[in-house]
Amino acid sequence: MPIGNCMICEKKCKDVNQEVYLPKASISSEQVKVIMISEALPKNLDDYFYINEEAAFFRTTQQALADSGYNINSFDDLNNMGIYLTTAIKCSKKDYLVSATTIKNCSLVLEKEIEPFHNVKSIMCMGDFAIKSINYIYKRKHGVKVIASGSTYKIRNQEYIYNNIRFYPSYTQTGDSYNLEKSKRYMIAEDIKSAFEYAEVIL
Repeated sequence: MPIGNCMICEKKCKDVNQEVYLPKASISSEQVKVIMISEALPKNLDDYFYINEEAAFFRTTQQALADSGYNINSFDDLNNMGIYLTTAIKCSKKDYLVSATTIKNCSLVLEKEIEPFHNVKSIMCMGDFAIKSINYIYKRKHGVKVIASGSTYKIRNQEYIYNNIRFYPSYTQTGDSYNLEKSKRYMIAEDIKSAFEYAEVIL
């Protein structure tokens, strides 16, 4: 059964376009072992996850997985591995950055979105928006901050585990910036490999 659909958000964030959208993934909630949360909805929805296998977000994620030693060719491959892709911000951005208020508002949507995934072992926070969003969720639900503050390159090699889930602060694998910095691409591959090994993901 597909997960997610178009929805109405009650918040009126000023730094994003009002177009709330969730992934439509044909994967059961019980099957999901790894959640990868990237930054924000693309300006062109055709570039988004699960639209088609030529979509930009899927292609860069496919490349990031290949860099990690996991070669996938389709959504079925991704689903069979138990990987769920989404974004922290559910609308496209008006500018490069968004406010903490917007991230906190969107974390309410993300919280409901990932709540059914009871078998998750690894949550990958691909960028600052995702890191902040996950911290908002766990602070609200459990009173804990699951990922430390600080620059990603300083905190990414630390181990963050809560309720048997390991959290990975990393860099975004989507958008135009993915192929710009080879060092970040290498670190993303390292983080994916670690997260998949922790969750015992096998293709």
